[in-house]
Amino acid sequence: MAGFPTNSLRLAAVISGKIIILAFGYGFLEAVLHFEYLAPPNQVGNLWRLYPEELTMVVTLIATVLSVATTISVKEALRHRMRHPISLVQLSTGISLSQGSHIMRPGYLRLTLLTLVVYGALKLLTAGWTIILTPTYFLWPIQLNRSELDMSGSAFSTLLHNELLVKWGTQVQGNSFEVIDIGSMLSGVAAAGYTFGVPGIFNFNGAKYNTSTQGIVPTIEEYSGSNGVPNVNGTRLGFCGGNVTVSTIAIPPKHAHVSAPQGFGTNYSMWQQGLTADVVCGPINSSQPQYVWDTSNSSIICTLATQEYVTILDASGNGSSSGSGFLPSVICPGPMTINQTYTSFLIFTQGFDKYNFLNASVCEVIPKLTTVNVNYSNNLISSVSTSPIPFQSENVQLLSFIAGVAKYQVINSQGLVSSTIGDTLYSTYTSMTNGSINGTIDQTDVYLELEEYWCGVVEFSATFLRSGFVAVGSFPDGIPNNLSSQVNGTMYISTIGWTMRSPTYLVAILPLTILTILIFTCALYSTVQAWKHCNQKLTFDASNTLHLIMAAAGSPSLELAGFNRRGILANEGV
Repeated sequence: MAGFPTNSLRLAAVISGKIIILAFGYGFLEAVLHFEYLAPPNQVGNLWRLYPEELTMVVTLIATVLSVATTISVKEALRHRMRHPISLVQLSTGISLSQGSHIMRPGYLRLTLLTLVVYGALKLLTAGWTIILTPTYFLWPIQLNRSELDMSGSAFSTLLHNELLVKWGTQVQGNSFEVIDIGSMLSGVAAAGYTFGVPGIFNFNGAKYNTSTQGIVPTIEEYSGSNGVPNVNGTRLGFCGGNVTVSTIAIPPKHAHVSAPQGFGTNYSMWQQGLTADVVCGPINSSQPQYVWDTSNSSIICTLATQEYVTILDASGNGSSSGSGFLPSVICPGPMTINQTYTSFLIFTQGFDKYNFLNASVCEVIPKLTTVNVNYSNNLISSVSTSPIPFQSENVQLLSFIAGVAKYQVINSQGLVSSTIGDTLYSTYTSMTNGSINGTIDQTDVYLELEEYWCGVVEFSATFLRSGFVAVGSFPDGIPNNLSSQVNGTMYISTIGWTMRSPTYLVAILPLTILTILIFTCALYSTVQAWKHCNQKLTFDASNTLHLIMAAAGSPSLELAGFNRRGILANEGV
């Protein structure tokens, strides 16, 4: 009876230790699966970022300790199994496994495969624990929503119409005209340059846009730009810079008691309402008799639309083809299809003197409301437009404003001796192509450049308009419900930790699972046998080489004294 309690205690210790290790491994993975994301405290995260090699070594040491503890548990469980009746082949298998080896006997395929699986699991233990315990870099998502100005409905059209009647000819004549002039020009230049591979960063109201605005305003506080407070006449159509209203809020997560980490940085992906334009430019030719370009006084007849310019000519009435340039443009507020009066407008252009590379041309500008995927990262706003929707009848006031901005741009771009639009086409084309502007020029490239320029102008006009109406003070009580639309998105926090999106965790836990099954099977068998033979004193250990040698040397005439400490000493003297 003396041997039974000792063996039982050792077996109980093995099982208890294995349960603790198993509970730790599976409990940790269960927490990751339940909470989806886990991150260490901010101090630990910062330490990991500063000392990744040192902390990786610490994690590896912990993984090694857990692996060694599991290996010892496996060996102890096998020893207990081999204390009871067992075949020689099974004995050989148990000895190999307890020594961290395997057998290769084709005649005993099941035992061979068993030893190979257990051997592989033992070798992969440290790697598995290291994978489970080592945090990795990932993005912790937090859902956001807010409301912004809805420019698509009839409510905004009515508001804009009233603002145009009251302020367009009075208060708007201040600094806002300069903002429209310079801002639309710079936006067009950035968009046109991007056509030829020039990286364009457009700045407006303190916010940095990648190439163009796509007709949006920032919805994230740290990207919103200026913190200035507009004066009493500095909002809506009188906007000339200032803080725009930002009210983005985080949606409470499913596990609200798990707080998001501070992380190493944040970026945002938002879905917002935007505005862009499909612009198609091409030459005016004899097949289009509805357009009449009068080169004697540089005007075009399109529903009685004309535009006057002041420029410098010589005594003969000619400009200089090398020193000066004349690029007149006329805005015709109507589409090519006479039946539709609210979907697009036309821009007619022709270059003279140093801009004579641009023949008489017409651009149809078709503004469209869009859904924009906006990415806020690295202090830059990048946008991609999707789901374009053409203007409808309720957008006629918005179309009128955009056409007005384009008209203001063409008037102010032409100076006495040069045109900003013409210089943009000239410089961008010559700097990014191998061709000469004075030689054979690819009109297709020039038209493409012109299309992008006007697209940039249209997108800026929407951003200017939206900024003015959401600026601080525009709506003291907040944007009315009939003028607002929902904005949704996600904030991503860059941090380290553990996430359920990593399938390697399931692979890493497999060796621990295999060895746990082996240990429990051996322990269960040993426990059952111990109860069956509780009156027997079991001191023989088949995994002990000395015990095997003594047992092999025994015979009917040579009785051994047992295999405890006294028995071994007595056996040695025989």
